[in-house]
Amino acid sequence: MGMSLTGKIAPYKIGFGSMVGDVFHAPFPVDLHGVSVEQSLAALDKLFKADVDPGRVAAIIIEPVQGEGGFYVAPANFIKALRAICNEHGILLIADEVQTGFARTGKLFAMEHYGDAADLTTMAKSLAGGFPLAAVTGRAEIMDAVNPGGLGGTYGGHPLGIAAAHAVLDVIEDENLCERAEQLGSRLKQRLEGIRASTPEIVEIRGPGFMNAVEFNVPGTNRPNPEFANAVKAHALEHGLILLTCGVYANVIRFLSPITIPDEVFSEALDILETSVADARAAQEAA
Repeated sequence: MGMSLTGKIAPYKIGFGSMVGDVFHAPFPVDLHGVSVEQSLAALDKLFKADVDPGRVAAIIIEPVQGEGGFYVAPANFIKALRAICNEHGILLIADEVQTGFARTGKLFAMEHYGDAADLTTMAKSLAGGFPLAAVTGRAEIMDAVNPGGLGGTYGGHPLGIAAAHAVLDVIEDENLCERAEQLGSRLKQRLEGIRASTPEIVEIRGPGFMNAVEFNVPGTNRPNPEFANAVKAHALEHGLILLTCGVYANVIRFLSPITIPDEVFSEALDILETSVADARAAQEAA
């Protein structure tokens, strides 16, 4: 079911055959790719008219900031419109905060930026600082509707994971990591803007807090440039910096270093990043 829900074919769905039925995907609003909020909402309306009765839709699931999809930020008016649609039809709004959660975006959860609460929120990854732990929380009447023993998981109640999660939440509060995420993200985006001046491949720098990304296109076109993104990643690895690409075109580099990263290590990473982009440009020009 989880594989059916993802909107990214490679590398997740390739070779796995048929997916679960009655899972529908609507386009995420991304101005850079010519998809407006109005177009996304119109596509959702078309789904309700042509493919599925909204009265039997269980939930609309959204990442406030896409993860694998490319770190695109959901516009505030889009989240507000989804909340209204869900309220109208009795649909649950589920926020997937597995990647956005726990101070990464400058708030404990990304949905706090919008002021519109989800009915259910999924969380994991940074929740327990590396220990295997995931959780789901939501409105009491939804959580309490499940029969005893009907909601659980192998790692859901692991004592060590729970203790680690409590420690993580204490550190987030004690070390002001929401504020720290804003500071780190500001430094990163400022450095990327400086690199952009000599790198026409950079088409956009984005992301709230310290959940940031840079997207590359072929200069002078709207064509995604995954080759350049991969070249930057390869050159960075040669210099000791691990980077990760994302996006359906694999032309986006996302930055997800720990919010507790020491300043001197972060400065070193920024220097390597700048050198790696310059190396990728030089190699491209030489070719």
